[in-house]
Amino acid sequence: MRKCIMVGCDLHDDSMLVKFALGRQKPQKRSFRNTRSARGAMIEMLKRMSANAQGAEVVFAYEASSQGFGLYDELSEAGLACHVLAPTKIARSPKHRRSKTDERDAERILELLRAHVLAGCELPRVWIPDKQIRDEREIVRCRLDLVEKRTALKSQSRTLLKRNGIRKPKDIGQGWTNSYRAWLRGLARCDAPLGYGARMALWSLLRQLEAIECEMELLDEQVQMLSLQERYKEPVGQLTKLKGVGLLTAMVFLTEMGDLSRFSNRRQVGAYLGLVPASNETGEGQERKGHITRQGSPRVRKALCQATWSRVRTDKNEQLVYARICAKNPKHKKIAVVAIMRRLAVRMWHVGLEAQRGCAAAPGRARPRRAQATATAA
Repeated sequence: MRKCIMVGCDLHDDSMLVKFALGRQKPQKRSFRNTRSARGAMIEMLKRMSANAQGAEVVFAYEASSQGFGLYDELSEAGLACHVLAPTKIARSPKHRRSKTDERDAERILELLRAHVLAGCELPRVWIPDKQIRDEREIVRCRLDLVEKRTALKSQSRTLLKRNGIRKPKDIGQGWTNSYRAWLRGLARCDAPLGYGARMALWSLLRQLEAIECEMELLDEQVQMLSLQERYKEPVGQLTKLKGVGLLTAMVFLTEMGDLSRFSNRRQVGAYLGLVPASNETGEGQERKGHITRQGSPRVRKALCQATWSRVRTDKNEQLVYARICAKNPKHKKIAVVAIMRRLAVRMWHVGLEAQRGCAAAPGRARPRRAQATATAA
């Protein structure tokens, strides 16, 4: 049996607690600051342990979090094997949740790693995108975040008017039309019916809204430029041919899903995006299906939902599918929406995969490496 030093790490913004052991030996514990110098000291310590153990392989594992993959990159550059685990795929008992500590978390990760290395058990790993995809995601995610902020500002404006008992005139159309915005600006200028504080607050909300919409236009240009790059040009061109799928939806799908060849079938795509129902089956009882799992990227699900409503309005085939499913579940029309979302996701996977394979087969391009699909987004 190969010698192996296994390390389980509980990673936080400011600290790291690691538990490590050589083979089946009793684990040891060390704490480090989560800084570049402290991480370097930890890596050097692991290398010394490897040298003292006659070149034993070091295998490191930690849970995915908002920290990203910086620690993974540093460990990989140092020549150490590293796995990033999906927190939602790690089973935890009620007792563990009631007595949760950093040390117990690190020990749990170490146990999973030992089971994987020594017994060959499956490790709940996430797919790790390359640095280029991670960087390109930032533009698309920032664009999506602006939509959330704009929606919040609009809600704040409506709530401010509601608190002051002001209703929109009947001659102004629905939605945030130019006439509605002009009416809001007029309210902010007039001494009545709003008081001074409410007028200033409304002006602030309108200025913030205009600034965010200007930023959205700038980021739309950046997303457009990104879509013209060689790795996205053909997939985006094919995806946007689907009804309801625009440029932003296609870019969200491609940047969040990454290498589409890592999925083997439509079931893996549905599971990865959390668009499959949860199940509760035991003994001889009937299997019970629950709500969708909602694992994976919520950004992709939101983009798919918006595209789905557009398809239902414009595509006759999708209208028939929607009507047929709604007829079976008249009180649960969301089931029809989720079903069409899943159909669209699988269709986009097929179309995007063929386009990516075409790009990989072009002269001077390497074919994408096939990776194991997981049910949790990185």
